[in-house]
Amino acid sequence: MSKSRMTPKSIRTRKKILDAALLLFVEKGYDQATMRQIAVQANVAPASIYHHFPTKEHIVQAFYDGVLEEHTQACVDILRRETRLEQRLREVVHKKIALAEPFKKFSGVLFRVASDPQNPLSPFSAQSSPTRDKSLAQFRQLVSGSSAKLPADVDLILADYLWLYQMGIILYWIHDTSEHSRKTYRLIERTVKLIQTLVELSSLPLIAPFRKKFTKLMLEFLPDREKQAGT
Repeated sequence: MSKSRMTPKSIRTRKKILDAALLLFVEKGYDQATMRQIAVQANVAPASIYHHFPTKEHIVQAFYDGVLEEHTQACVDILRRETRLEQRLREVVHKKIALAEPFKKFSGVLFRVASDPQNPLSPFSAQSSPTRDKSLAQFRQLVSGSSAKLPADVDLILADYLWLYQMGIILYWIHDTSEHSRKTYRLIERTVKLIQTLVELSSLPLIAPFRKKFTKLMLEFLPDREKQAGT
């Protein structure tokens, strides 16, 4: 059921279940926490939890969707205000980490589950494709609305690369034990400058043949891009 069709009571119940689940996933581990335990923690009837979330995977997918929706809304002003690719990317990824910070312990638990490529919670799984597609769309907006002048083949896949870049930053952040994740923010600062430089160099005629070969090769391995590999 879409949020627009949910009653205020249903929205509150879903939030109680989601909050309880995140707490138990941290305390007990994702595999050990049961739907019944989540229902008890949320103070809802065990049978009714399945009306809102058929499985634990659905609970985590709802978490994915909620964080993505909040991030998308938080980035509207950034993408309206900034035009330089470097600054757009820096602020969008900064905002992602800032919004995820309260869920850092849960993110570590989730990573151990989602790192299994066969698990439906993997960001590359078919089950995660709706959320992945929305996130990729955000990066395509980031690229298309920037002032960067891109060769056609780079324009085709740059958003995918930037999405993968953000995934790498999140992975680093999960393992970052520095105070207030300072090392993560320093990594973002240094790498966005490098990305901007590489984008600018991509237009040089001298490297065009190598760039095109590399782009065609990488199309075979980007999520949901295999069908474009022959273009």
